[in-house]
Amino acid sequence: MNSVDVRILGIVEYSEALELMANLQSQRIDNEIPDTVLILEHPEIVTVGPRARNDGIQAPPDYKSHPVDRGGGLTWHGPGQLVVYPVLHWNGADEKSVADIISKIESWVIAALEQLGIDAHRDERMQGVWVREKKICSIGLSFLRWVSRHGFTINYNTPEGRVENLAGCGLTESTTTSLHQLGYEVTRTQLEETLLNTMPQYLNRIRT
Repeated sequence: MNSVDVRILGIVEYSEALELMANLQSQRIDNEIPDTVLILEHPEIVTVGPRARNDGIQAPPDYKSHPVDRGGGLTWHGPGQLVVYPVLHWNGADEKSVADIISKIESWVIAALEQLGIDAHRDERMQGVWVREKKICSIGLSFLRWVSRHGFTINYNTPEGRVENLAGCGLTESTTTSLHQLGYEVTRTQLEETLLNTMPQYLNRIRT
């Protein structure tokens, strides 16, 4: 089982996180560091992926935005959202494609939420994790030599209406929401603990 350096950070500006991820990815490719996972939050910002730019889709004017090179369209970040950036070298027998890796991450998040008594699932409308037909987890990765940047988010207690008012990643407004809006009171610490508890089983990696 591979070891992982887990870095639990506070609130990090999105531009700072991009620079950190790029540096870590380069170091991981050169085997200067082990697999690394960043866990943090961002001040509110909407990232605009290539699909949104190609389709001419922009964030509403009252949302700060930033272009990004991972797949997908618009993705909201902000308070009450846990962000996980796995800078991993995906080289396992069950990690031969991007679809395999996305599936592993979905299974990991579903298992972590199950430990908190939340019944989560996949949905054919979009990759990610869903609860009660609402999307609460978005996944978007970028790869270089099978080392990933970017990652996934879990909306646990976002400001009312902010993520719901954004038609993100090809979905209509109000499709994406938070666990709080669905009646679940979950803290960031609880999510961190259950993700780390389930990481060995679902990612075959353990925290050092």
